[in-house]
Amino acid sequence: MNDIHETIKDIKSKFRLFMNGTVSQSLRDKGMKYKVIFGIEYPRLKEIASAYKPDHALAQALWKEDIRECKIMAGMLQPAETFYPEITEMWMDDMSCPELAEYTVMTLFQRLPYASEVVFRWIADDREYFRLCGFLLMTRLLANDLKLDERAEAEFTDQAFAAVEGDSAWIKRAASASLCKLALQSRMQAKKMMKLLGPLQKSEKPEVAAAAREIKNEIEYSL
Repeated sequence: MNDIHETIKDIKSKFRLFMNGTVSQSLRDKGMKYKVIFGIEYPRLKEIASAYKPDHALAQALWKEDIRECKIMAGMLQPAETFYPEITEMWMDDMSCPELAEYTVMTLFQRLPYASEVVFRWIADDREYFRLCGFLLMTRLLANDLKLDERAEAEFTDQAFAAVEGDSAWIKRAASASLCKLALQSRMQAKKMMKLLGPLQKSEKPEVAAAAREIKNEIEYSL
């Protein structure tokens, strides 16, 4: 435990070398409520993390710090094989900003051996960060060529379209991205998605119609 304490002290000393007050204040202005925000950008954090070996105890200790950069780095240093589902849920319960959800899905959640098993449970969950992580994860899995059978595809698109019509801008954006990734797996999928988007483009809610048009335009642009 003393070794972990010393390692975290060493990591924080490197954070101080690269702290950016302007970025830190900008992140606070956007609503981030960490006790400490060093304002270090992702590429630099990745470079700092590369000096340390992945370690379960270290990653868990970093996550417990109320420091933006520690939490982001925790996902980088957490071995996937010791990150059990119950720990995943504890981390999602502890999230307080979409940025952290995006980075943690990218650095850790998509590497989990059970990712394709939990993703449907997450997108159907009532808790905001479970749903957000679910759609972010689905986007990554589909980009890595996850194939959905007919039933799974129907379940996913039902949840995603409900999210596009929902109130959370972040979940709406993540759901839209995941729908695009499914559509771009094949021309047949693209045609099916275009057909499904038809009614949404005529929605009486301007923001829903706009989101549907954005998805359609993204698919057309990428084909």
